[in-house]
Amino acid sequence: MPRVRTPRIIGIGLVAVAYLFLFSLPSHAQAALMLEEPYGFFGILNPTGHDAIYFARICAETPIKLRRCHADEMGSVISRYSGIADYDWIAVPLLPYLYSVEDLPAVPSRVNRKTVDRLRDQYHEAHLLSLGDAVPRGGFLHGGWSELVGVAYERRMYAYRFETTEEQDDAFIAFLNASENRSHFQLLFNNCADFSRGILNMYFPHTFGRSIFPDAGMTTPKHIAYKLLRYSAKHPETQLQVYEIPQIPGYRKQSRSNKSIAESLITTGYAIPIAILNPYLAGALFVDFLVRDHHHLIPKDHIELAPEELETLTIPGSPAQNPVSASAQVHSAADSGFTETPSAATANSGLKEVVASHE
Repeated sequence: MPRVRTPRIIGIGLVAVAYLFLFSLPSHAQAALMLEEPYGFFGILNPTGHDAIYFARICAETPIKLRRCHADEMGSVISRYSGIADYDWIAVPLLPYLYSVEDLPAVPSRVNRKTVDRLRDQYHEAHLLSLGDAVPRGGFLHGGWSELVGVAYERRMYAYRFETTEEQDDAFIAFLNASENRSHFQLLFNNCADFSRGILNMYFPHTFGRSIFPDAGMTTPKHIAYKLLRYSAKHPETQLQVYEIPQIPGYRKQSRSNKSIAESLITTGYAIPIAILNPYLAGALFVDFLVRDHHHLIPKDHIELAPEELETLTIPGSPAQNPVSASAQVHSAADSGFTETPSAATANSGLKEVVASHE
């Protein structure tokens, strides 16, 4: 009897091992818009916040050079910053971007200023010195390398996860690596949200434009998130999911919700001088705020991701992915806020904004 059953048991065991191996492999097929809340005194003056793009299969060979991720990597976060050695964009691995550490067990559950500074300094010494000695640490008035890591100590974030394809991501890697990474940051019309808008237009062409209302022609993180939600409602193949990445307590007070330009003006003291100088403009902003600016960006049933649950961002929703081909993606760059194709970008910046039509 044992001789008859042993081959069958071995066969079943091999099949089980094969299935476990198959499903234990990381399935890197995702990207996410990271809507980051404003914080601190500057967050009061400019409550629009920040945004970035996370890619599950795109990793940082260096902060300014991209490559495909290896099987044990969780991807990187790419965004536009000001004051980083005149670079226009920087890529940082997901865990360091959020927590300034490289291993999950090292993520603290609570921090103070001394701990945050120590973790940031350690990561800077290990991985960010290649940016050059001229990059300042950063502070209240000027940006610096400290804003590249430990973001979850400063603010809460929401990840709007959507599907991508390997072909799209490879084309995006080639495009950014071939482009001249020179700063074009301008707070009003070429900011972090404009950079994210350009990236998303490469994946979803002609979708993310500027709006006169409620943002007076400027691009804000809240408006980009709203446009992505609206697009996904008409295109279920994007498999959009919204996740909260909580702020680690102890270092700062809880960050505030993102606001649009109109909402910022109406809900702060800026509305008073506007009403005095131009009551018609103040009235128009108020009406637009009431009619259009109450976007429900955060679903009530959204999921909160603890550090050990971040791999959820890499799990695909379904086989139906964003159908835009890589060739169409590259050709759409000129309409997405990126001015050059990879072959021409080496002569000029591939991240320079072009004038976009108002919606």
